[in-house]
Amino acid sequence: MKTVSKSRWNVHDLNQAVKVLKEGGIILYPTDTIWGIGCDATQADAVEKIYRIKERPVGKSMLVLVSDIHMAEGYTEDTPELILQVMKEALDPLTLIFPKACKLASNLPAADGSIGMRLPRDPFCVELIKKLGRPIVSSSANRSSEPPPPLFIDIPQYFLNLVDYVVQWRQDDLRPGKPSTVVMLNAEGEMEMIRP
Repeated sequence: MKTVSKSRWNVHDLNQAVKVLKEGGIILYPTDTIWGIGCDATQADAVEKIYRIKERPVGKSMLVLVSDIHMAEGYTEDTPELILQVMKEALDPLTLIFPKACKLASNLPAADGSIGMRLPRDPFCVELIKKLGRPIVSSSANRSSEPPPPLFIDIPQYFLNLVDYVVQWRQDDLRPGKPSTVVMLNAEGEMEMIRP
């Protein structure tokens, strides 16, 4: 059953989003970049639902959001210290490719085992992840063949109908968002930009 929160960010809105995530549902929520479609990143069935909703090829990995550096370390292995340092110090939205994911849904990392992770700066988003206690998948609120909507009001109605819960927080925000910059550590141990 679809629920749309009727109030501004409050405890009920947050708790309802967490409840849906724990039950394997899909939410539409604001991040520090653009609106995202998300689920519990440890539940393979929920991840599969997002692939279907987005009409995204399985194997084309999606990124996850973490609440802090410790959570990032808990879901990755053999992570170079430089990646963690860059994540911690980033001022602008920055997704980092971690070379080896662990404890996430098996259908989430890329074929080489890597995973994109970001530490968001949106307070609702951070609190949501903390309350869930696990990373959250974050993918733009559009089909894979379409451009990502910069504002909530640009998200098509059909897409809103495909999720289990729509967060009210920041729906009226008219500051357009854009996807994060994506970087990875190359073989020479230097940061390489994947998406500006």
